[in-house]
Amino acid sequence: MRRITRRGFAVAALGAGSSLLTAGAVTPMGGGVARREMRGVWLATVGNLDWPSRTNLTPAGQQRELRAHFDTFVRCRLNTVFFQVRPTADALWPSPYEPWTHVLTGQQGRDPGWDPLGFAVREAHRRGLELHAWFNPYRVAHHADPERLAPNHPARRHPEWVVPYGGKLFYNPGLPEVRRFVQDAMLDAVKRYPVDGVHFDDYFYPYPIAGKHFDDDDAYAAHGGRFGNRDAWRRENTDRLVYEMARRLGRMGRSGRGERSAGRRVRFGVSPFAVWRNRSTDPRGSRTQAGVQTYDDLYADTRRWVREGWLDYIVPQVYWPLGTKAADYAELVPWWSRTVEGTGVDLYIGEALYKQGASEPAAWHDPGELSRHLTFARRYPQVGGHVYFSAKEVAGDRSGAMARVVHDHYGRRA
Repeated sequence: MRRITRRGFAVAALGAGSSLLTAGAVTPMGGGVARREMRGVWLATVGNLDWPSRTNLTPAGQQRELRAHFDTFVRCRLNTVFFQVRPTADALWPSPYEPWTHVLTGQQGRDPGWDPLGFAVREAHRRGLELHAWFNPYRVAHHADPERLAPNHPARRHPEWVVPYGGKLFYNPGLPEVRRFVQDAMLDAVKRYPVDGVHFDDYFYPYPIAGKHFDDDDAYAAHGGRFGNRDAWRRENTDRLVYEMARRLGRMGRSGRGERSAGRRVRFGVSPFAVWRNRSTDPRGSRTQAGVQTYDDLYADTRRWVREGWLDYIVPQVYWPLGTKAADYAELVPWWSRTVEGTGVDLYIGEALYKQGASEPAAWHDPGELSRHLTFARRYPQVGGHVYFSAKEVAGDRSGAMARVVHDHYGRRA
């Protein structure tokens, strides 16, 4: 079987019709310690969460806001921006695959008159910041009406690709043509711009809703016959998305065909919900009692992606305080440290800056909680840094938690 490499790992390439469940494992390279400290921040565009602050800003106003965010990151001695460029199957660059995102103008498909991703990459790099293009693979809309999508939206041209669920629209991960399309759409940005990374968040199959059925019956009947159950088939679909994306990024980096990405390193990472499985479900799992397990509920075998070496880095969203009974920060950081050990996959911890100052649990009242997280994580050499959600919380810092982190831990630039 022909083999490819990603970050120096041997990974089994899949032949047509073969199963990832029989793919070969990684050849461990040792370490797992990042070569430099990650000090990252997620800059979310979905729902105008972080940027732009509203949809009726002029291009100059949008650019001023983005520069201000980047200047704040530099002042806080951060070094990496995870910039959300495909929030709902639309684009923050002139994509030939998908329409312009509505967060820029208020109307999906309307040209904003400038190129936000190109501008963001240039401005980030001028300040010494890395910029990772953050994509959501399958989310189509935060509503359930296809008629509200842009007339040329792929979800309208291919209604058979779309599953309504919980008042939202999603692409069906069980269709091979969907998986190929979303990869093509995302990789277009990598070909066009010198981004430093490709980043997925925690949404693959949607989070479960009690009493609701994600209707992929037809896709399962067509493509799931060789699997013992639907859950295994769904996990394979997600595994294939991650594996194939890693393979295609690796090929682009080595290509001599003139793509702008040829010969440069584009790192690939995922920021999943932090609980792979509870130990009560699987003895390999964490000593947690989480109501959601990525393996079982989101059909995302995040542990496998690390152990197989399909990723360059992983950023579990460890969004609980130290001492939380159901999901303790002090349990999950060591669990992930053991998981990356010997794989060469870098581990960064996702931090819930947005929860500081929240009413519950009481630990979030203390602006020193996140600083204690960093102090605790330094016991584990596998932890190469932290990423904060989200940009407006870094800028606003309503509780003073970010200022405390900077004072206690970021005395110099990384």
